[in-house]
Amino acid sequence: MKKLKLGYAPTRRFTFSAEDAFKYKVEIRKQIESFGMDIDIVDLEGLNEEGLLYDDHINADLIAKRFKEEEVDAVFFPHCNFGTEDTVARVGKALGKPVLLWGPRDEAPLADGMRLRDTQCGIFATGKVLRRFNVPFTYVTNSWVNDPVFERGFTNFVAAANVVRQFKSLRILQIGPRPASFWTMMCNEGELLERFGIEIHPITLVDIQLRTRKIAAGNSAELLDTMDYIKEKLDYSEVTEDDVRRIAALKVAMKSFARETGSSAIAIQCWSSLQEALSIMPCLANAILTDEQIPVTCETDIHGAITSIMVQAAAMNELPTFFADITIRHPENDNGELLFHCGNFPVSLSVEQKPKLRKHFLFDDHAPGTHEGEIRGGGMTIARFDGDQGEYSMFLGKARGIEGPYTRGSYVWVEVNDWPLWEEKLVKGPYVHHSVGIHANVIPAIYEACNYIPGLTPDPVDPTEQEIQSWLRGSDLARTKQSNLHV
Repeated sequence: MKKLKLGYAPTRRFTFSAEDAFKYKVEIRKQIESFGMDIDIVDLEGLNEEGLLYDDHINADLIAKRFKEEEVDAVFFPHCNFGTEDTVARVGKALGKPVLLWGPRDEAPLADGMRLRDTQCGIFATGKVLRRFNVPFTYVTNSWVNDPVFERGFTNFVAAANVVRQFKSLRILQIGPRPASFWTMMCNEGELLERFGIEIHPITLVDIQLRTRKIAAGNSAELLDTMDYIKEKLDYSEVTEDDVRRIAALKVAMKSFARETGSSAIAIQCWSSLQEALSIMPCLANAILTDEQIPVTCETDIHGAITSIMVQAAAMNELPTFFADITIRHPENDNGELLFHCGNFPVSLSVEQKPKLRKHFLFDDHAPGTHEGEIRGGGMTIARFDGDQGEYSMFLGKARGIEGPYTRGSYVWVEVNDWPLWEEKLVKGPYVHHSVGIHANVIPAIYEACNYIPGLTPDPVDPTEQEIQSWLRGSDLARTKQSNLHV
């Protein structure tokens, strides 16, 4: 996955201090680099002596040309003083990428009453002109360069931009049709393409069968490495050496199809024809690929694959997702729920040092290939992209892992704030029994990303939309500061 590219276009206006604007251009750049995000920054250096956007001496076309040639994924317009709002808006319009608007707080007026920057006033102007140009943008509260509010807003914007860039270039490898009895997995392929630009690349179960058998018959380095990984990471005592080879071959085959088709996620018809064709279940192969940032969803769940890409992008592709059924309520905790699937959760999330590679517990012929065991708890986000009747939304909620009874398959018990509320929202839809989890709070990033995806409505259950907006404004930090002042 290539790094996200951020266009850095600090702006000033001629009527205020050019010296202070230049100083802040440098300070802001140092500050965002200190946040430790693995991104590439494309600036305006060399376009004029200051590397600043001002007075149209560097016109919008020239700036947009640089950013287009560098293929930036988003643009940051820090207002180092009042700023040049018309040029900012024209560049934002020309690029059509996520836009971040922010400026550092102004110092007190000088002793003679003069003010150096009037940054906040300029931000008001730019916000209005961006609206006139129909440019959606993200705004971070006017704050000091080293203020946690700025760091929170900037890092969340970058994560949101990462969601947008991966969503808008999304192609999903579909292996086989949906299982006939899974009506919940219906999706409108034409509408996904027309509305969101999401492409589906279908192949048949025969395609995956033939390639898997061919790979299993050989001794490629990728096959042998995958077999070694399985033997090192899992207890495979309940299956045969040939089973391990076939599972590894399926993983290699799926990955090769994903590479060839330019697909970033896979939706596979995992049962029941696949095990009849290959004598294995794909669960562990799915788990290994998901750990490698190629999420695989079961039962040909296209919407689940879309969710997986969005969720891992919101975590800057630093953490794996897990794809789960929402199954039963906790026997003792009324706000507890079981997240489960047959054996596809990433191995890296396992509680056990060596989780078991087993035969599937639901089928009479007990095809091998499930990776079973509990995964770690802690805080996590639960999400689901879904739609019907021509409308699409993104379910978002936070959960935490809790203790619960042993069960077969891959699983984790979680607690949420108000399970009856979750249940009602999930049943009334447009959602289904599938969800995607990740061990991070990516809700604000996905919420912000929806601002740049026309036709997709964020649908948070916990926190609420108002609570997310309050968090993004840094209202909690402001309350803490106020409390400290009173103390």
